[in-house]
Amino acid sequence: MQSVQESPQFVQTSLAGALCLGLEKGRFMPKAECKCLNLLLTYGSGCRASCSYCGLAKNRQEEPSKTFIRVKWPVYTLTKIMERVKTEHHPFKRVCVSMITHGRAVEDTCKIISQVRKNTQLPVSILIAPTVMKGKQDLARFKAAGADRVGVAIDAATEELFVQHRGAGVGGPHRWEHFWNTLADAVEIFGPYQVGVHLIVGLGETEAEIVNTISEAYKMGALTHLFSFYPENGSLMQNCLPPELGQYRRVQMARYLINEGLAEVNDFHFSPEGQIVDFGQDIMPSIQKGEAFMTSGCPGEDGQVACNRPFGNERASEPMRNYPFLPEEEDIKIILPQVWDGVK
Repeated sequence: MQSVQESPQFVQTSLAGALCLGLEKGRFMPKAECKCLNLLLTYGSGCRASCSYCGLAKNRQEEPSKTFIRVKWPVYTLTKIMERVKTEHHPFKRVCVSMITHGRAVEDTCKIISQVRKNTQLPVSILIAPTVMKGKQDLARFKAAGADRVGVAIDAATEELFVQHRGAGVGGPHRWEHFWNTLADAVEIFGPYQVGVHLIVGLGETEAEIVNTISEAYKMGALTHLFSFYPENGSLMQNCLPPELGQYRRVQMARYLINEGLAEVNDFHFSPEGQIVDFGQDIMPSIQKGEAFMTSGCPGEDGQVACNRPFGNERASEPMRNYPFLPEEEDIKIILPQVWDGVK
């Protein structure tokens, strides 16, 4: 029998989303605005994956909580959230339904997508859980339910790191080849560049390794959505440090140039240690535009990034890694010296 607060009747939403809907109290910092309503599936038994960096992992070293990415993810009925979306003034340009690795996730995701499409005019993305899916069959079901974009959280830039952090290295169920096969299927079902690959900088990869993975995804028809590792309390990596800011800035720039079709990986030059030492072009115009340093994610119908995740990669008191808005002149002045910081 289904427990009291489980999907599809119940979902978690980010604190930012709950604030926008008037379900939680608080305020955003200046210029920060949440443009995507994130809905996370929830079950009493939790996620059966064991990813080393994730606060939802079954091997979490603390008691299960309602926090994720360091903030509250309160549980509400989907009905209440849909009512608020229809009646509250909100900034949302998109809804993203995030699966977890659970046996009911596919069926419940279809139901949630259908309800969102029935009750709103917002486009819907899904962050899928390939391990519990039946390939093209389930992807087609998601599309039929009303989703227009898909995200695949591969996260680790190399097979070795994937196994270490998500597979056999942590007793997890995920398999590198299956995730990439699912990515290829998603491109076939949803179309080229309607699919996003999540990659995390700071899991032990070199800049060269993650840039090559970004390039491979782009060649397949997928855009990379980039994250900077930040230690999650209770995870196996809770005591690890985020990547150096210069490292993240260079990978952001590489991702931007590749995804915009402005460069190929062969244009870049790397040091023997795998650091980017030259992009093969004058990057000042791209730095000045600022788009490279914004959060990368699914767009709204206006073509602008909707999944902007304010402070999803850092605390508000720390240097901003993914800007949830287009960096302005004063922001560019801060970013400029960061790009080449730490290059040996």
